[in-house]
Amino acid sequence: MNGADLNDGAGTRDAAARVPPDRCRPTAVGELPAWLEPHRPLKPLWVCAGCGDPWPCAVARLLLRARHEADRVPLYVLLTGVFAHATRDLYTLNPYDTPRPHALFARFVDWADPRFR
Repeated sequence: MNGADLNDGAGTRDAAARVPPDRCRPTAVGELPAWLEPHRPLKPLWVCAGCGDPWPCAVARLLLRARHEADRVPLYVLLTGVFAHATRDLYTLNPYDTPRPHALFARFVDWADPRFR
């Protein structure tokens, strides 16, 4: 089987053309999309640039949940990466007064799954 045999009749190029453009561009785990403006986090404090609440603020949560309503897996991957970055930043800034890991997990990841509410 050569390289020409892989694409003939399988329709892989047609299927790739139907994927929405924002789903085609890989991003680093935990990298936040531009459409979250102005409710992006101010790092390394992890507070919202738009309203000053702890990030993810209520508006950021609504935007993230609405954007990923049809497919939650990319949302969980994004939030897990953000959780890792935020935990590192917050513990580096103040290792003695940072919230417990379960509280940080609830803040950054757990809110996204309505089955557990």
